[in-house]
Amino acid sequence: MKQSLKKLFNILKENFNLELLIWLTSLIFLFFSYHTNSSEHFTICPLSLSGVKYCPGCGLGRSVSAILNGNIQQSFHYHYLGIPALIIILFRIKSLITFKANLRKNNLKGENYE
Repeated sequence: MKQSLKKLFNILKENFNLELLIWLTSLIFLFFSYHTNSSEHFTICPLSLSGVKYCPGCGLGRSVSAILNGNIQQSFHYHYLGIPALIIILFRIKSLITFKANLRKNNLKGENYE
């Protein structure tokens, strides 16, 4: 029993990528948190919660959220760098997936490369 659990943890450790999980989870969260009315936007930003009128980080998050829901015009209203930010994030996700696939393909251990 102990040996099989150890094998399972080793398999999870070799195939798990925390950064990939964080990026995918954040994009899913942004997709489902989109509201057409900006006053309904959920936030944990300390600047917004303390009353600051405009936070560039919140605007970027809202912009990516609007893009993911197909509202390009609203995205530019929130922040003009939303589309480039989403492209960079998607490129990073792709590179993380292909890196892991290449490690498996070449039969390398990825512990020293990440």
